Amino acid sequence: MTVEIKVCGITTVDDALACVQAGANALGLNFWPRSKRRVAWEAAEAIARAVGDDVRLVGVVVDAPPTDLARIRAVGVSWIQLHGDEGRADLEALLPDAYKALHVETEADLEGALRWPGDELLVDARTAELPGGTGRTADWALAARVAEARSVWLAGGLRPDNVAVAVDSVRPMGVDVASGVEAAPGVKDRAKVEAFVRACRGA
Repeated sequence: MTVEIKVCGITTVDDALACVQAGANALGLNFWPRSKRRVAWEAAEAIARAVGDDVRLVGVVVDAPPTDLARIRAVGVSWIQLHGDEGRADLEALLPDAYKALHVETEADLEGALRWPGDELLVDARTAELPGGTGRTADWALAARVAEARSVWLAGGLRPDNVAVAVDSVRPMGVDVASGVEAAPGVKDRAKVEAFVRACRGA
């Protein structure tokens, strides 16, 4: 099984190109104003121009207004990851190139996740403070059950030293990493990115 690799929290062209060269299939650009990894609009457009069609570009948003969603796609970021309190209708309006990020920690969460529209879902860890990007590990057992029924991106606390076990445990379509390959929030460590890709490909 070839697992897709998404490196999230990209803020510069240099980091984007380094991640693509290392083997990433997708890059996440965070547009949430409160994120430590927020990308500037001008940088997002430059990243889109630099990587072209080599990878999937995903705009990460939290309850963003329609004007922002339209602007994200206008700068060349085709996919949208909804990470807030958006509803089914919000997601349906953006399909097919969109998916919902969910916290799956209970049986009720699991049942709710499977009712969301779209082909893909992202499973992340829950905290009270932030919608994602916390470095906490998701519940892999429940994530695996979601992955049996849906195409799942697994996020939450993934690092070069645990991603192989995560892939073997969950069998996701893809993995999503941010803090696990950083030198600082929004600044990627190329050696960590390369180690993450090697570990994931070897799983």
